[in-house]
Amino acid sequence: MTASMAATHATNRKLSDAIFEANKLCKDAIKKFGNDKVTNATIGVVLDEEEKISFLPTVEKVFREMSMPEIISYAPISGLPDYLESVREIIFGRVNYEGYFGLAATSGGTGAIHHAIANYAERGESVLTSDWFWGTYNVICKETGKNLETFKLFDADLKKFNIENFSDRVSEILAKQNSLLIILNTPAHNPTGYALTGDEWDKVLDVIKNHAAKGKKISLLVDIAYVDFYAEKKVAWDFVNKFGNLPENILILMSFSMSKSYTLYGQRTGALVAMSTGKEVIDEFKETTKFSCRATWSNINCGAQNLLVKLWRDEKLRKDLEREQTELREMVKKRAEIFVDEAEKCGLKIVPYTGGFFIAVPAENPAAVCEKLHDDLIFAVPLKLGVRVAACSVPLKKMYGVAEKMKKAF
Repeated sequence: MTASMAATHATNRKLSDAIFEANKLCKDAIKKFGNDKVTNATIGVVLDEEEKISFLPTVEKVFREMSMPEIISYAPISGLPDYLESVREIIFGRVNYEGYFGLAATSGGTGAIHHAIANYAERGESVLTSDWFWGTYNVICKETGKNLETFKLFDADLKKFNIENFSDRVSEILAKQNSLLIILNTPAHNPTGYALTGDEWDKVLDVIKNHAAKGKKISLLVDIAYVDFYAEKKVAWDFVNKFGNLPENILILMSFSMSKSYTLYGQRTGALVAMSTGKEVIDEFKETTKFSCRATWSNINCGAQNLLVKLWRDEKLRKDLEREQTELREMVKKRAEIFVDEAEKCGLKIVPYTGGFFIAVPAENPAAVCEKLHDDLIFAVPLKLGVRVAACSVPLKKMYGVAEKMKKAF
């Protein structure tokens, strides 16, 4: 009897997710020892000081006032026009960008990343991202028949962006293929909290433009899932000013998400945004992504799309929302500052943190460090290069002492 009925490309697929596995261990410990004694630094959502999931009051208010037809109706395949226009205004309303743009509603930021990898990387070829990366990038690459390769995010001293290695890896890959999709998660990178500086962005774009001048096609996907947890909005979106007047064979993509910025994690609503100096490139993007939308989820959560429109188009609601987003960001920032300050005092080496949900601690054996932390009922996520600490989920009172206990665990 046959041992498998799956197609050959799907056999032996098993999803091992370090984040959800670490969170399960944490939940088991809470059942055994009680919530007060356990520190949950695993989960990628904002928990309040009572360790309940945080949500923006204005989002709740508007959502509860919506009519059933606004919530349950089908949306157009590529998204509600007003929703797409609202996303465009959110991104481009604070910057000076001259060029063409296209948008498609997606199933969260993950859906946007999926569409970028599915449509802008050749099957059997390589996609490039940093060595500290969100593991789902690799899952999507495998699902769509691509290979994920990495460059070193930081220099040898773990102080700044490693532009030299980035340049080398881009050159190595483009020596073997004619096009390349690059994924950069910035600002407030998952899992390190790093953000490229303006100077580093200039150097990245210089590398890309150099290869474009040789006839190579470059697509750059910027994962902006945590942008509103980096800094106040004008500063956070400054990098978009860098993307004007690029050659037509450079396509800028951005994965917009309502999960973190609007505390709508489970509603799975986002958008893939495209920027190009070529009108035909954007026309192609609109058709290509529309095809992929129909082939995957058909259409996206209508209620969440209508919700964003209502929040954005009402000036009072928008101001209330931005105030609440700032309060949430500041809460996470204070928690991170405790860990960063105590890490420096006790000699625990961490990678540069500038904002966002997570802080990363380099480790030769991350799993062993995390297991040792369990002795103190502290739960974090072991990654390939180190340990991820979720500042978003640890209340202030529990964050004190975590860095020192982690140092001892080493």
